[in-house]
Amino acid sequence: MKLNELLEHLHLLVPYRGDNPEIDSIENDDRKVKKGSLFVCIKGYTVDGHDFAESAVNKGAAAIIAESPLTLPVPVITVNDTTRAQAVLADAYYGQPSKKLHLVGITGTNGKTTTSHIIESIFREANHRTGLIGTMYTKIAERIIETKNTTPDSLTLQKSFQQMVDSKVDVAVMEVSSHALHIGRVHGCDYDVAVFTNLSQDHLDYHKTMEGYKYAKGLLFAQLGNTFNLSNPKFAILNADDPSSIDYRKSTAAHVVTYGIDQDADFLARNIKLTSKGTSFDLVMEGKNHPVQMQLIGKFSVYNVLASIAAAYVSKIPINQIITSIENIKGVAGRFELVNAGQDFTVVVDYAHTPDSLENVLKTIQQFAEKRIFVVVGCGGDRDRTKRPVMAAIACKYATNPIFTSDNPRSENLIEILKDMENGVQGEDYIVVPDREEAINAAVKRASAGDVILIAGKGHETYQIIGKDVFDFDDRVVARKAIEGR
Repeated sequence: MKLNELLEHLHLLVPYRGDNPEIDSIENDDRKVKKGSLFVCIKGYTVDGHDFAESAVNKGAAAIIAESPLTLPVPVITVNDTTRAQAVLADAYYGQPSKKLHLVGITGTNGKTTTSHIIESIFREANHRTGLIGTMYTKIAERIIETKNTTPDSLTLQKSFQQMVDSKVDVAVMEVSSHALHIGRVHGCDYDVAVFTNLSQDHLDYHKTMEGYKYAKGLLFAQLGNTFNLSNPKFAILNADDPSSIDYRKSTAAHVVTYGIDQDADFLARNIKLTSKGTSFDLVMEGKNHPVQMQLIGKFSVYNVLASIAAAYVSKIPINQIITSIENIKGVAGRFELVNAGQDFTVVVDYAHTPDSLENVLKTIQQFAEKRIFVVVGCGGDRDRTKRPVMAAIACKYATNPIFTSDNPRSENLIEILKDMENGVQGEDYIVVPDREEAINAAVKRASAGDVILIAGKGHETYQIIGKDVFDFDDRVVARKAIEGR
């Protein structure tokens, strides 16, 4: 594609009258630049792409998109916002691939990963060719690609969508983080269905206030568009039991479909029965009851399943087929995942890293625990400090044996993180074991028949970040080793 053809998609107030080279790729990392690349200078949190523009030219960049004039021997197109320009250019360069997909986006504090996997599984079992983008990985048909962010930048997103189209994928499901919405990573994504799971405290280190956090999440629904199309309707799937849905309903012109347990909704769960082996409930929709027996555990799983059912149903998958798919799902890695090495007590690994998710998981465990409940929990460094004492208080409230330990301390002092946690539980009964492996070993050594151990916070993660170093660490592997070593 010629540079001028690409620049036509930018705002008319971006004038350019220079050379018109062929553009063979768009890049925002100078290490990936090759001959014929268009290099976009992005200002990040730690590095500024403008500092690498000369390097990009030396590696063959044919043109540069920047926010300030640069003296270079190739065309430099100056724009007000390179992040916004990148989204426009990527969408145009890859041929607006999201318009060729049935695109489902999921946002919320908790449940995004599980809900996205459930939805993807329903579509796959309905003989659709699927793609998935989220915290754990990007999946293009059967190919798995590692990801660094829950929601990649706009350039990576559009390239992934184009690869999906090339691989004959027709349905894509993706997690949409508040950060991605706030900085415009998903600009250019043509969503057909947007799902809201819930809103509770998280990421206040970035958004500062809950109102700011709620606003960022709401952008997904506001960006569904403002028109109505009978042949391709847009849907907002909202949690009727979460007060934020009231605002999100007002912010979208899309058709609103609700789900819930406590409040009246289009998709309701009644007669919920929870066990350590699975969950059953009656799905009430359109005046009819549909019994559901699933292998997923907990009330929070019922919410995730209801959201998934609604998203699949508005996408024209028959309800009986949806329920069959739900009943076949065994779970998602690191989400209430059982570690079984023949022991007579239960070990659960869960990603619960927010106050709300930790409380939900511990409440679920309380409903089937025969004896004591151990919880091994820490809080991440360089993240929202205000949730640390809250997390600790929840651990002490719902567990009989709380053990505070490290999570991913990153650049923060681990002892200071633990002190923040302890500030919320003065006078409570708990122990502190700073080393995470030792903490898991301590729980396993103390456990006896009928007890339950929850190892919270890291879930599917296979690493631990201490300082600037990344170490191999998998809660599931460590727990299994501890059990086998008893």
